[in-house]
Amino acid sequence: MKVLVAGATGAIGRPLIAALVASRREVIGITTTEGGARTLRDSGAEAFIADVLDRDAIEAVFRKVKPDAVIDELTSLPKEYTPEEMKAAAVRDWELRLVGGRNVQDAAISWAARRYIVQSTGFFYAPGAGLATEREPLASEASPGIAGNVRTYIQSEERVLSDPDLQGVALRYGFFYGPGTYHDPATGSLSRQVRERQYPIIGSGQGVFSFVHVEDAAAATVAALEAEPGVYNVVDNDPSDMNIWLTAFSQFLGAPAPRVITEAEALRTAGADSIYYATRLRGASNSLAKRKLGFAPRKLEWLHDTEAALA
Repeated sequence: MKVLVAGATGAIGRPLIAALVASRREVIGITTTEGGARTLRDSGAEAFIADVLDRDAIEAVFRKVKPDAVIDELTSLPKEYTPEEMKAAAVRDWELRLVGGRNVQDAAISWAARRYIVQSTGFFYAPGAGLATEREPLASEASPGIAGNVRTYIQSEERVLSDPDLQGVALRYGFFYGPGTYHDPATGSLSRQVRERQYPIIGSGQGVFSFVHVEDAAAATVAALEAEPGVYNVVDNDPSDMNIWLTAFSQFLGAPAPRVITEAEALRTAGADSIYYATRLRGASNSLAKRKLGFAPRKLEWLHDTEAALA
C-alpha cells in the first residue's frame, strides 16, 4: 500500500512515518521545508516540499505519487503552549485543517485514493455522565476558543466522512505526550511551565483529560488503514481529573506542587478557555478502538511512576 501523509513532520507525523515504514508500506510525506524533507528521507520515506494551501502544488504531488491512502495530520500549533500563542495560531490552524485539508482531499479523490484518515479531537466532548463514546456530540457550546476549535474538527470530520468517494476515518486523539510534544520532559513547553509553577490547577480541577502517547497514536493510525471506516477515540486507559494528573506530572518532573488558583483569577490572567479545560473537560472511552483497531495504549507514565513510588 502506498500511503501519503500530509503534516508529516509534526508531533504525530514523525512517529507515524516511522511506524508506516516499519509496517513495510510505501510512504510519502509532504512537508514545507528542506529540513523536514531530509528528516523524512532519513526515516525511509519519500519527501515532497509543498504548501497544502497551494491547490496546484498539491495536485502535482498526487499526480506523481498516486497514493492508495492519505493520512491528514495537518495542524499549525505554536512551540509555546500558552493562551496567547494558541490564540495567535488559531487562524493558520483553521486554514491548514479546512482549506489545506480540502485541497488534499480533493486531490486524493482525483487520483483514486480511497482510504482517507483525518485527525480529530478526543478531548472536546460535550458534558455528560461517564466517559464519552464516539456516538456522543462534541462541545460546540463550550467557551469561545474551544467552541471554535470544535467547529473546525466537526467540519473536518463531516468533509471526510460524508464523501461517497472515500473510505473515511476520523481519529479522535487525546492530548499527545511523549517525544516532541508539549509534555516532553526534556523540551516540552508545558513541562517547563510546570517546573516554573506557571501551569496551575484552576478551581476544582475536575476537568477530565484524556491523553495518548504519540507512538501509541501512530500505531492506531497505521491500524486504521485496514479497519472499518468511521470514528474512533484514540485515547489511553487513564482519563483523569486535572488535579490528579497535574499533581502527578509535577512529581514525575521533580517539580514543586502546582499552584491552585480561583476561577476568577484564571479568567483575569488566562481567559475562559483555561477554566473550561480545568473544570469542564470530559474524558473519552477507547473501547471501540480497542475492539476494531487492536489498540493497546500504555499506561500514562506519570500516573504509573507516581503509583509505583507510593507503593
